[in-house]
Amino acid sequence: MASLDDLKKRIASVKSTQKITKAMKMVAAAKLRRAQESAERGRPYSEKMNNIILNLSNGISDKENAPKLLSGTGENKVHLCVVMTSDRGLCGGFNSNIIKKAKSYFSKILNEGKQLKIITVGSKGNDQLKRVYGDKIIENISFKESKNTNYFDADKVGRTIIEKFEAGEFDICTIFYNQFKNVITQLPQAQQIIPLNNEEDNNSDESYEFEPDEDEILSNLLPKNISTQIFKAMLENSASEQGSRMSAMDNATRNAGEMVDKLTIEYNRSRQAAITKELIEIISGAESL
Repeated sequence: MASLDDLKKRIASVKSTQKITKAMKMVAAAKLRRAQESAERGRPYSEKMNNIILNLSNGISDKENAPKLLSGTGENKVHLCVVMTSDRGLCGGFNSNIIKKAKSYFSKILNEGKQLKIITVGSKGNDQLKRVYGDKIIENISFKESKNTNYFDADKVGRTIIEKFEAGEFDICTIFYNQFKNVITQLPQAQQIIPLNNEEDNNSDESYEFEPDEDEILSNLLPKNISTQIFKAMLENSASEQGSRMSAMDNATRNAGEMVDKLTIEYNRSRQAAITKELIEIISGAESL
């Protein structure tokens, strides 16, 4: 049985932890509002750009000479997977859900006898994947020094992917991230960005007239679309991370409160037992006299 001094120290320790988790919950809640607004504003832009590119691609007469970012290499042998996680922990199942989705895709690719290459964006994803897929990771990108999610970081990832594609290092590129739904729910996503997935539904009934021709516009628009889709994924991740952290810290705060209550009851019982024991000893000593 723990001594009174040990119980007192444990209660103080848990209360200190509870203060930290409560503060982290409040900070995450404040950041969540801004991150959610940014993610919601970014969705229509990325969807509209995808629709325009799909509309452009339908107007190309010479499909064989279409830009490679749109049509691909014609092969399906080497897959590049960009796994986007956070640089910080204490955010519940945010990172593990993305990793689980990615690992499922990795197993499918390897079982089909295809080559796998991985780029990790965020240190937490790299830490989890390098244990099993360390030989498949070709680059790790971290934005620990960036205070906010920004397009310049997304463009850096986009340029890295395009450079490797132009060097012939892969055929298909897929990004993995969490789509923000609400504080409780974040949905792991696998989105193919190279070549552009033409199977996606183009629900737009709008028609466009282009000047100059489609090929020239696509050559400029496709690289920007890569960075835009990555930026959208980073915004979704940012909101999902804060939502997951807020939920996790709320649970941790409540669990700490329950633990304090249990330890306090145990402390009071132990203290009462010690007092009773002392009284019995005093009474027994007095009666012996």
